[in-house]
Amino acid sequence: MKAIMIEASHSTPAINFCEDGRLLIEGRSLPEDVSSFYEPVLNWLNEYAEKPNKKTIFNFKLTYFNTASSKLLLDILMKLEEMHEKGQDVLIRWHYPEDDEDMAEAGEEYADIVDVPFEQVSY
Repeated sequence: MKAIMIEASHSTPAINFCEDGRLLIEGRSLPEDVSSFYEPVLNWLNEYAEKPNKKTIFNFKLTYFNTASSKLLLDILMKLEEMHEKGQDVLIRWHYPEDDEDMAEAGEEYADIVDVPFEQVSY
């Protein structure tokens, strides 16, 4: 399976999904058309879920996301939960600036919604 890499812009995060199971979304997420931005990301993840690596580590390292992005992030988390429920080894790492209570709280809220091993990582 081919990796997917999307460079960050002022309003979109960097996406770096590798075939080895290391997946990263980093930066700011407030695309004008959130559905079209995340569509290839979700398609890639759906295909990956069919034959995932032995371990999948998904790193969210967002500094900001808007309400529209929060729904798509939840869609990604739900796909990871599906993989976990099928017995796949999945770990979510939610990285947030240590002085950003909003991003820390967002990670806690997502961790409460999905049943997947979830780590909060401050930096």
